[in-house]
Amino acid sequence: MAEGPLSGIRVLDFTWAWAGPFCTLQLAHLGAEVIRIETTARPACVTRLIPPFADDIPGPNRAGYFNQYNLGKKSILMNLARPEAVEIACEMVRHCDVVADNFAAGVMDKLGLGYDKLRRFKPDLIMISMSGYGQTGPFKGFIGYGPPASAAAGMFFTTGYRGMGPSEIGISYPDPNAGIFGAFAILAALTQRELTGEGQYIDQSQWEAALVLMPEALLHYEMTGREPERQGNRDWVMAPHECYPAAGEDRWVSIAVGSEAEWRALCKVMGSPGLADDPRFKTAQLRKQNEDALDEIVAAWTRQHDRWELTRMLQAAGVAAFPAMSNKDLAEDPHLLERGFLVEPEHPEVGKRKHAGIPWKMSGTPCSVRSAAPIRGADTEEVLKSLLGYSSDKIEQLRKAGILA
Repeated sequence: MAEGPLSGIRVLDFTWAWAGPFCTLQLAHLGAEVIRIETTARPACVTRLIPPFADDIPGPNRAGYFNQYNLGKKSILMNLARPEAVEIACEMVRHCDVVADNFAAGVMDKLGLGYDKLRRFKPDLIMISMSGYGQTGPFKGFIGYGPPASAAAGMFFTTGYRGMGPSEIGISYPDPNAGIFGAFAILAALTQRELTGEGQYIDQSQWEAALVLMPEALLHYEMTGREPERQGNRDWVMAPHECYPAAGEDRWVSIAVGSEAEWRALCKVMGSPGLADDPRFKTAQLRKQNEDALDEIVAAWTRQHDRWELTRMLQAAGVAAFPAMSNKDLAEDPHLLERGFLVEPEHPEVGKRKHAGIPWKMSGTPCSVRSAAPIRGADTEEVLKSLLGYSSDKIEQLRKAGILA
């Protein structure tokens, strides 16, 4: 079997939380060797401490959050508070192509691992720093997590129901989003290095990576001078556009109508073809003006049918519809199972657990989840022996001295 397209690329991974590990996860999925730097000298990476834990038994190797976003990686222990550990990290950089971190601006420099220093060990090094607000600017020292980035990017201000205040978007979306943008930038830098032989530094702002997803709101304000009105589940143009109740307890189906043909198809499936020419709903503009009445009519129909029955009827007619899937639904979904998206790698401590896998398929360089997430520090000896030629005795001495801890 062909290897992944990044086979032969080695990544030294200083990331933590979600954005950084999600970035390096994509590189691991593409075949890169990703070596996580961890330590027991302070609380573990926050994602090793966040439930749910396998079998509800807490432990740094049992956290589902960590085990999902660190599939296929290696882990070594290194106490970077010790200058000897920093020296070892610098030696490792000689053998790596990419260094990744998502600390606040300036942290890597304070650790003695800034780009200007590291490229002396590896002149064509590619390094990415995925901070909350970038390495420059008045907010560079601000602490960043996904929810504040959502607020900063205007996502909360445009989310919510009409007449109500700003709302959370339900997920720390800027985190994985920044991870995807980071992986994209690294791939571009690797391509440029292949062409020129030169490495480079990537300064990525999680805030800016989220803000590029808000063009409609920005454009609305730029063109009208007004803030866009919060719409709940509705769309500014399309109607119907809502999550409607289906038969059964807490069962829902999302329906979105984007054209006149789709509107007429919906009316036909509902058994009310005459509704398409109702004076209240004849055009998209009229449907928006009378959306409350329209939603009542559609909801009265959807309540009579199973969510999957609705989905299949509407999809067959060319109308976008799909159930609002629960986590249980997703874990048992036959489509995802048939495509092999859900994977169950064997973990040395928690056994086989279902994980989200790789969301692409490549015919020439197939990608695979090569292993479960690593036990903390499991690869310390193997990596230091293979990369730096350390002996077992030297590694044991470093452990006893608290340098590899």
